[in-house]
Amino acid sequence: MKTSTIMKRALVGTALSAITLTTMAAPAFAQDDESDAPMANTIVVTGSRIQSTDFETVAPVQVIDEQSIEATGAVNIQETLLRNPVFGTPTLSRTNTSFSTSATGISTIDLRNLGVNRTLVLVDGRRFVSGLPGSSAVDLNAIPTALIERVDILTSGSGSAIYGSDAVAGVVNFITKKDFEGVQAEASAGITEAGDSEEYTLGLLVGGNFADGRGNATVHAGYTYEGEAFLRNHKTEAGPSEQDSLSELFFGGDYQTPVEPFLSSYSPFGTYFTDNYAFTYAPAGVLQPCTTTNGTSCSSALGTGTGPTGFNRTFYRYLAAPTERFSLSLNANYELSESANVFVQGTYASTSVNSNIEPFPLASEDIWGDGQMPIETYLPDGTIFRNPYVPDAIYNDASDTNGDGLRDLFFTKRLTDFGPRASSADRDTFRIVTGVNGEFGSAWNYEVFFNYGRTKQTQLGNGQINTPNARLAAQIVPDGNGGYMCADPDAVAQGCVPTNWFGQNSITGDSLAYLAAPTTFNAKVSQIQTGAFVGGDLFSLYEGADPIQVTAGVEYRKEKSSDIWDVLSQRGLNAGNALPPTSGSFDVKEIYGEIKVPLVQDSFIYDASVRAAARYSDYSTVGGTFSWNAGGEIAPVRDIRFRAMYAETVRAPNISELYSGLSQTFPTLTDPCSAVSQDGSALAQNCFADPGVQANAALNGGVFTLNGTSDTQGVTGFDGGNPDLSEEKGKTFTAGVVIAPTSIDALRNMSLSVDYYNVKISDAIVLTPRQFILNQCYQSGQNDFCQFVTRRPTAIGPYSAGSLDEVNTGPTNSGGYKAEGIDVKFAYRTDLPFLGEDAGLNFTLNYSHLLDGYLIPLTAQPESKDPFVGEVGASKDRFTAQAFLDFGNVSFAATGTYFGPAYLDDQLTGVGKGDEGYEDYRWHDEFYLDLQTRFKVADRYEFFVGVDNVLDNDPVYAGGLVTTGMETDTGTYDPLGRRFYAGAKFTL
Repeated sequence: MKTSTIMKRALVGTALSAITLTTMAAPAFAQDDESDAPMANTIVVTGSRIQSTDFETVAPVQVIDEQSIEATGAVNIQETLLRNPVFGTPTLSRTNTSFSTSATGISTIDLRNLGVNRTLVLVDGRRFVSGLPGSSAVDLNAIPTALIERVDILTSGSGSAIYGSDAVAGVVNFITKKDFEGVQAEASAGITEAGDSEEYTLGLLVGGNFADGRGNATVHAGYTYEGEAFLRNHKTEAGPSEQDSLSELFFGGDYQTPVEPFLSSYSPFGTYFTDNYAFTYAPAGVLQPCTTTNGTSCSSALGTGTGPTGFNRTFYRYLAAPTERFSLSLNANYELSESANVFVQGTYASTSVNSNIEPFPLASEDIWGDGQMPIETYLPDGTIFRNPYVPDAIYNDASDTNGDGLRDLFFTKRLTDFGPRASSADRDTFRIVTGVNGEFGSAWNYEVFFNYGRTKQTQLGNGQINTPNARLAAQIVPDGNGGYMCADPDAVAQGCVPTNWFGQNSITGDSLAYLAAPTTFNAKVSQIQTGAFVGGDLFSLYEGADPIQVTAGVEYRKEKSSDIWDVLSQRGLNAGNALPPTSGSFDVKEIYGEIKVPLVQDSFIYDASVRAAARYSDYSTVGGTFSWNAGGEIAPVRDIRFRAMYAETVRAPNISELYSGLSQTFPTLTDPCSAVSQDGSALAQNCFADPGVQANAALNGGVFTLNGTSDTQGVTGFDGGNPDLSEEKGKTFTAGVVIAPTSIDALRNMSLSVDYYNVKISDAIVLTPRQFILNQCYQSGQNDFCQFVTRRPTAIGPYSAGSLDEVNTGPTNSGGYKAEGIDVKFAYRTDLPFLGEDAGLNFTLNYSHLLDGYLIPLTAQPESKDPFVGEVGASKDRFTAQAFLDFGNVSFAATGTYFGPAYLDDQLTGVGKGDEGYEDYRWHDEFYLDLQTRFKVADRYEFFVGVDNVLDNDPVYAGGLVTTGMETDTGTYDPLGRRFYAGAKFTL
């Protein structure tokens, strides 16, 4: 670390003190109209469709305004949102998706750590098309940060009855800039202290009125670029995560020592296992045998630690994927008459993302099912021809191990010959919304709208190997001209060239071209939504009271999604897991209503009201669903308001959960039938019902006997969709108090809210654990689970008869979630005349305390409950404090983000709370400080400079335990270190 922990904590204390004195945007007491036509003296608050003159809402809503967004210097709005403690670790971001097969660079958000599919994202109160095939998750890359006026965050499931499915955890509503007049241009540039992940933004906002002010058109065009950051250039608290040069890649470093990178045993030189030795090459290219004791690892004859088989994978890995975005947006409206306003909203966003990870780690079992590569070939006359590339020492120590009469061997090799595994993805998102809204009568309003969105993705990749071609290229025979050729004439006609597997970069030229397996991925997601609603005032309960307000509406929505890989990827014939195509659609017809009833006003209490909403939905997939909410608020006096709401929510399964094809995985499982004999028990009867188990036991004295490692590691499985899924059901309760003093001058610009929330989800859609499937099939005798299990009927290669071949699974409505906690919002604004005539201070604090949170994979097994409260990514305590010290033409901003201490997931470590060694997995608390200064010149020109992660916090080292391929939790903690940016804004 550049700064010791003690010093950092001292700096944190100083920074917190400074924030309270010199620190964010003005308290957000009001929320603007979401609709596209101005309604006189009314607003629409996120979480309700009822138009009102009141800024308060029963459901808790947090607001992030434009000033707060600008103060973070964020290029992607996700960066700003993740500072807010109501958001959990994102499933997808630029810094945690390097190893994703098709979602690199996508940016999603996750309220309460309940999953991205349970957070509904809206733009101006309407749905936005998904950026992730098969899912409802919105890619925030498609929403230009510069066009956002504010973000409303409904931290309650009450939005399910208002907006429909997916709002189980809450709603995030992006309000965009409209009715703009003038020209505004903005540009900025930034870079990390390490000299990478450079950032550039360009933006132009143009707007104006027409037709004597009856219409307005606002257009935004933007470009952003965030460059790559390699893991090798950044560090964790434990030390460097890279070797300094390629010459140091293969030697040195102990994976038990955190300050060294984990060195893979898959070497670019290859390791070749024969009867008595494991052979490898020294860096000079000299073949050397290593004596082995278990047939799987070399001794340290050629070095220390992992020795000659080491390879530094982190050298090649992106820490942050390079992302380039172009966007074009339009907001326009035209008043046809006093009661009809036509509006249109269009968005086009193009995102290009690259990924890069280390070359493929190939084992001969990826090509040959039994792992044995033949190093001899039968000629047509029955004689045997030796592979000419095999070194004598390896050939002489090899023998026939699989009974086909040919010598063979097992090998591993890092395919540096093919270069790194890299891909480039282009994602295009198009969305258009149009409709008519307005007012009629004395107090009624309406809207009719049509919303269409489409996302397309095209991805190309390389670095994989064509395994059928590899098998053909290993069958080598003389070509009759003193050279060699592939044995299969059809393969020769298709370009087959014999392959030399021995040594570093031994595969070149035509052989490399024949074995290469470029990958392709194409996806398309579309959404159609149309609807209409009408709302207004009914009557008052008594004279002088506000009227009862209602809104009622109908909606129709259709979702489609399809994605398809190249043929080799679909079949798992490029040494990777099988990646099947997925295609499906659903539609839903909905009717909803909402009511607000004022009960008491300016009487013995200042104000009291109740409200409720309900929605009935008819899905083509799950049938009818019903969600509703009810709540009320009481203000004993003007300055204090108590509120509470209860909601029952639903989430219909998405296309991926319903229709996903079978994707392959290789689980580690315990076979309940292992060592079972025919003793008459229920377990024995269930196991011996399989013919393979019977055949195995007949050869092993009546006992079903597994063949050690080959049988336990030879299990595969497929995950697929489940068209019989039903909807998830949730229950949410929130209660809180809002204090906004108006009678005390010194506190007039202060507001405080404290809200309790409790979210429970039943019938949650989760993948049924494979071990549970096995146990239920054999130990409990539930035949419904046995259909997911396939055993080998006879002995095949190294695998025993009756051994597990496949254990498949899929999503079921068998899980549950819970999140419970307290949110606190504080805001204060005051003038500071002693510092200057225009001096003022704005300060806000958002704090969240997590009381409880867990996932139950199987509600039928309460003991399976997996708590996440207090684990990495779900600290019990988090806050964000933001402040502005404004002097008119000069302003200073500070943003502080705090993560409380947390523990590594006990599902990863195997050590739970109270167990010995639990404290060894504790991560200390973390505080990030961001600073920014803005200068205004002549009211038209504004310049700004900023520093993010001023303290240069290094994330905690965790190897690959948290984020695949990373050294830490790159979704929660900042992995990039200190970075700088500067820019300018011009307004005409």
